[in-house]
Amino acid sequence: MKYQHGLTLIEVMVALLIFGLTGTAILKAVGDNLSSVSELRSITYATQVANNQLTRIALQQTWPIKNNVKGEMEMGTRTWYWQQKVEKTQAADMVQVRILVSEDATFSSTVTDVTTFFGKPGKAL
Repeated sequence: MKYQHGLTLIEVMVALLIFGLTGTAILKAVGDNLSSVSELRSITYATQVANNQLTRIALQQTWPIKNNVKGEMEMGTRTWYWQQKVEKTQAADMVQVRILVSEDATFSSTVTDVTTFFGKPGKAL
């Protein structure tokens, strides 16, 4: 009796197919992960820019808080653009402040939008 050694052509092709599908799935997962990391980095920086502006407002303690104020801030090797929107609430001594942050000055799309409420300084709520 003669024994056969090695793999048949079909076995090699099936192994290559499995390897190719596995490699493609791994590359897609890595690409998605890198994309997510970049997006999370942008959201983190944008949120920090918004929080910095809200802290400035709190420290200034001016009333009324100005509406439609715009500015820019350098953070993470990029320039971030922010816009402040103030809306009245049912309470006369309280306003809602939204800070929108974008990567472009035209605000064609925003990276984050942070909202908080401020009361009139010196007034107990």
